[in-house]
Amino acid sequence: MENLIALVNKLQRACTALGDHGEESALPTLWDALPSIAVVGGQSSGKSSVLESIVGKDFLPRGSGIVTRRPLVLQLHRIDEGREYAEFMHVPRKRFTDFAAVRKEIADETDRETGRSKAISSVPIYLSIYSPNVVNLTLIDLPGLTKVAVEGQSDSIVQDIENMVRAYIEKPNCIILAISPANQDLATSDAIKISREVDPKGDRTFGVLTKIDLMDKGTDAVEILEGRAFKLQFPWVGVVNRSQADINKNTDMIAARRREREYFSNTPEYKHLAHRMGSEHLGKMLSKHLEQVIKSRIPGLQSLINKTIIELETELSRLGKPVATDAGGKLYMSMEICRAFDGIFKEHLDGIRPGGDKIYNVFDNQLPAALKRLQFDKQLSMENVRKLITEADGYQPHLIAPEQGYRRLIESSLVTIKGPAEAAVDAVHAILKDLVHKSINETMELKQYPTLRVEVANAACEALDRMKEESRRATLQLVEMEYSYLTVDFFRKLPQDIDKGGNPTHSIFDRYNESYLRRVGTTVLSYVHMVCGSLRNSIPKSIVYCQVREAKRSLLDHFFTDLGKKEVKQLGSLLDEDPAIMQRRVNLAKRLELYRSAQSEIDAVAWSK
Repeated sequence: MENLIALVNKLQRACTALGDHGEESALPTLWDALPSIAVVGGQSSGKSSVLESIVGKDFLPRGSGIVTRRPLVLQLHRIDEGREYAEFMHVPRKRFTDFAAVRKEIADETDRETGRSKAISSVPIYLSIYSPNVVNLTLIDLPGLTKVAVEGQSDSIVQDIENMVRAYIEKPNCIILAISPANQDLATSDAIKISREVDPKGDRTFGVLTKIDLMDKGTDAVEILEGRAFKLQFPWVGVVNRSQADINKNTDMIAARRREREYFSNTPEYKHLAHRMGSEHLGKMLSKHLEQVIKSRIPGLQSLINKTIIELETELSRLGKPVATDAGGKLYMSMEICRAFDGIFKEHLDGIRPGGDKIYNVFDNQLPAALKRLQFDKQLSMENVRKLITEADGYQPHLIAPEQGYRRLIESSLVTIKGPAEAAVDAVHAILKDLVHKSINETMELKQYPTLRVEVANAACEALDRMKEESRRATLQLVEMEYSYLTVDFFRKLPQDIDKGGNPTHSIFDRYNESYLRRVGTTVLSYVHMVCGSLRNSIPKSIVYCQVREAKRSLLDHFFTDLGKKEVKQLGSLLDEDPAIMQRRVNLAKRLELYRSAQSEIDAVAWSK
């Protein structure tokens, strides 16, 4: 059982070393889950004297006003023999055997944190005392509750102290040691008032009554000590502190304990309670209770620690690796992050991630619909056919067929296909750009480095712009090829007209009758539809070859080339991780180390029970 308090002591020290000491924190906190005993009392309630009586040494600063201005985590370690000594966590490997020096170090360390003002701080001081005259116990001495600020203190100090005390004692794992002087009305006790607010049932409050020997003659504290005046779940403990004269004369604490025992044994009102009175009994009772509480909390601690380790590992993984320091490391890291982005982009195109299917939709729906909407009927209206056919005759009519007219009609119709072809190029370009931005957002590593993120996005979009222009050129060439060279076989299969289909004695505008012109229009429309069918298949091939395939193959090639030419300083500017993220990674790593150590320590104790 003694190992349990030593275990919690060790974990509390580790928590404080990490800055985890019950303060509000965005990081998981182990401190709040560890059972502890907080000592609460008003100024001049005898709080310091109770602690010194439990320890058996004068070691706490004394004076007027608020003397305790930082939490003091007092860890008592019982040793079988040897000289008593003390150690501070902030002065490692230094043993204090002179307890007057301990008192001075507490005061000096308080001033180091708060300056020489009379302000308070929530950062604890850790003091371990090793002695054969103590029990294994951890107590947290908190600043005394006060009602007025003294000179040199801010007006908010009264509320600040109360807030600090509450931050400790409202935690469900905190045992409250409420110190109240017997020579004052218990109804006005600061310690009882605040304890009742945070622990209304008194399940975790121990009441300590000080200054019993200073009560007015004819009065006693029996009703309180027997739990009739103010009932708690645990019996009240009365203590008799040293007088100011004893303190001034440096009266031996062990002798003071003996006189305290004699007081309760020899005072008729308290003789029946003497077996559970005094600071020595208080220490043993608190030690035993703390051990039982720790034992009951072990399964919950194990569960919390295991869960938190998983959460910390997950977040560290999300934050990614720390930045390399050398040029080669930075270059490799940048390349790896870019490859991760490139891999995600390809997954979108290949259907492993969503989005690539939109490109197929352009080819299967948007392009055919756009081709279908082309106004070929307008191009091949009777008026337009007559106009182009007759203009092609020049000053004299064709003797056999208006070939030049056919060519002009076909060319003017096929030119309109450029519109849907360019629209398909643009639509695929927009989809590829959207997939780049999605891939950027899905590349966790890029979230660490905003500059690299912007550079990669710009480089990818510039590459897509180059590919779009190449695709536009190649795709429009396909359309131009179609009207630059007509497929002769198509026309050879058509019935040939021997005459030109009109009456040469009529005017030039009546050379061809409507029936003939309609037949010309139908023939041209059939040829245009045939070409549209062919382009419907070849345009997607051109776009895929020039844009989609190239994006998969060489999206960041130019960027990689430029990256290889950069100096270490330029590479460093790319990997300009947010300092807050860098610090959080460091903090998380330290906290993970704490939790893993705690897991090992607690498991060892749990298995040995």
